[in-house]
Parts: sequence; structure tokens; C-alpha cells
Amino acid sequence: MSARFAGLVAVGAVGCALAFAAQAQTVDEGNLEAPSSALDIPDSVTLFGKRDPNVRTATALVNGEVITETDVDQRLALVVLANGGKVSDEERDRLKLQVLRNLIDETLQIQAAASKDIRVQKAELDENFARVAANFRYTPENFSKYLIAQGSSDRSIKRQIEGEVAWNRLLRREVQPFVNVSEEEVRSVVKRMTDAKGKEEFRIGEIYLSATPETQQRVMQNGQQIMDQIRGGGSFQAYARQYSEASTAAVGGDLGWVRLAQLPDELATAAQQLQVGQIVGPIAIPGGFSILYLIDKRQVLTADPRDAVLSLKQVAIDFPAGTSAADAQKKANEFGEALKGVRGCGAVSELAARLNATVVENDIQARNLPAQLQSVLLAMQVGESTPPFGSAQDGVRALILCGRDDPQDASAPSFDQIMSQMEEDRVNKRARTYLRDLRRDAVIDYN
Repeated sequence: MSARFAGLVAVGAVGCALAFAAQAQTVDEGNLEAPSSALDIPDSVTLFGKRDPNVRTATALVNGEVITETDVDQRLALVVLANGGKVSDEERDRLKLQVLRNLIDETLQIQAAASKDIRVQKAELDENFARVAANFRYTPENFSKYLIAQGSSDRSIKRQIEGEVAWNRLLRREVQPFVNVSEEEVRSVVKRMTDAKGKEEFRIGEIYLSATPETQQRVMQNGQQIMDQIRGGGSFQAYARQYSEASTAAVGGDLGWVRLAQLPDELATAAQQLQVGQIVGPIAIPGGFSILYLIDKRQVLTADPRDAVLSLKQVAIDFPAGTSAADAQKKANEFGEALKGVRGCGAVSELAARLNATVVENDIQARNLPAQLQSVLLAMQVGESTPPFGSAQDGVRALILCGRDDPQDASAPSFDQIMSQMEEDRVNKRARTYLRDLRRDAVIDYN
């Protein structure tokens, strides 16, 4: 169940995520913050009094609206579920502070929408909550009970839904109508895509942690802790949303599709060594550290062999309980020898009957298979079988390739699709500025 919560917490409530997610490579953050020199801060600072930002009760008043410690704890429970329920006490404390910041932003978004007479009605919240529950195969009533058992509540999810829906509608009314993309800009993008056909692209996730010379060691250690949590089963997207200081934090750290030449040299070198699904870091870069996650890779406008649809038959033999590793290996070897005599899928039923094996057939896209099997199957001819695989506990099995439908070369997105994406990118950029202004003007009291 916890793995399915990753999508809920990392991306937002199911079916209600913002429609204006940005691709990071098109975002220019240069104008979002004034340089620190404009603040006239001296190089040497003497603090009069002590204030530790990490020592604070998890409650706040946001323009007079209360965020209680219960609100924070219930939302934190969802984040913990998204990370497999395995969060250290130290990590929980850091997450709690981030959750409070997220709840403050959510409150500001709801308040801003309400000031424009945009409100999400209870019936709509109930309908969206029921849709989320159905995605997890629960009735709304049973889903509420499950959330309570995990330390959260339906109220916490409904509040998240309310914030996302209200903010989305506010952006559609107050921001989107004032965003324009010219036809010439779209044609320029089409030309660049056409010129790049066949070149390798990488879809990369990034967690960026800023550091100064004084904080470098501490930040690097923090980055290593994040790496350990992700390798232990934590959601990369959830950690990116909580910790990354890049503009892509809102979309789980997703940089979108980029070519290595677009990345800093340090990141390009690291990304080149990654296989899909691997992470690396923390990587020292100017201004801090980055953790990279290779989501996928492809060639621009070129068919990806992993999109081939394979028609497969699986032949499987189960081992009796208590089978030793040696006996399992012996049976697997015998199974492998028998497979060598298979001549096409038509002979599979006869082989299965002789070996007292079961046969299952299915059509599946190659990319949905384990990585080890993808490379083997994509190199096979129709009628050939994979080597046996399995374990003493799971038995031994093999896949026979009965047919293959290769994908066609990818076509470039349509003119309208590119224009729509560019508009969404610009709306997202203005949305971040809008939220920054709301934070700046808010009256927030911490209790």
C-alpha cells in the first residue's frame, strides 16, 4: 500500500495535480531573486541573541488561519507512507519542518483563490476523495479508516485536494489568459527537434542542495543521508519535493528530457555512466551538490526498441517446499537442456506436458519487463527462448518469443502540442512568482 501512496504525496492528490507542471530546461529562474548584495549584508555578521530555526513547535497562524500540530502530523504520516514507512527520527524532524512550509503555501493558495471568490465545494471534495479511494481499491469509508490507522485522515487529503484545485483555477483565471506564445517560437522549437533527430536524450531527476564553503561538509552528509533513504526504498520524487532547492522540486525533481550538452560538465559525466533506474551523488557542483536519478533515456524522434510489443509464452516449473539450492540448480539445468529442443511456440504445449510445467501466454511491452530480460528478449529471434531463471523458492521458468511488433519512429509533437507545453511552462514560472509574492506579503506567526 505504501508504494501506491508515493504517487499521491509526491505528485499531489490523484486526479487533481496542477495542470501546469514545467519542464526545467525551459525555466529561467534568473529574475526570481535579487542578488544578495542588494540587501547590503556585511561579509562578517554578529548575531545579537540566539535563534535556532530547527527548534519550533509545528503550529502557525497564516493571515489569522491556524495550522495545528495535528494538521502537520497527519500530513507527515502521508509523506512517511510515501517513503515506505521507513523514516529515521532525524529524517522525521526535517520532514516535519518541510511539511509545515508546504501547509503554509497550501493555505496561502486557498486564501488567494478565496479572495477572487474561487472556492471548492464540499461535494466536489467528496467526489475527488472517492476517486482517490477507488484508485487504491477502497470505498471512501474504508479508505478513511485506513488513513486513521496510519496516523492521517481524510481531512488531510481533502485539504490537499482543495489547495490544488483552488490554485489551479486561480491560475487559469489570473495567469493563463496573459501568457502568449508566438507561432515563430513554436516553429523554432520544431526546427530544433528535427535537427536533433537521432541524438541521445536523458530524462533526469535532480535533487539540488545549495552549500557555502562553511556548510559544504554538512550539506554533503545530508545528501548522503538522502541517498541512503532512497536506496532503502524511499521515493525519489517525494525527497525531491521535500529537499531540492531547484525550481523542479514542485515536479519531483524532473528535469524533463535533456541532452548531456545542456548539463554542467560534472552532471553530464555522472549521467553518462547511469543505467535507467540508478541514482548517483552527491555530486559537487558550483554552489552545492546534486543527486541525479536516471528516469529514462531515448533517441530524439527515433523508435525505442523497448516500445516493441512482445508476444510471449512462459513455461514454469514449481519446486517442492524445502528444495535445496543444489537440487534447484540441477532441475534448472535439466529444464534448460529441454528448452534447447523447442522449435517455435507451437511445440511449447508438448514440452510443458512432458515436464509437468504450466504455460501462460501474454502480450507485453518490452519496457515493462525486468531490465535483465529486456536485453535478452530484444536480441532474440521468434521461436527462441530465454535461459531459465528463478530461485529455489519461486521455481524455474523461461520465456519463449512467439511474435514481436516493433514500434515506428516517433513523430514530432504537433504544432498545437508544442504551443500548449510552452504556455504551460510559462504559466508555471509565473505561478512560482505569484506564490513567492504571497509568501512575502503574508502575516505568519509561529507558535
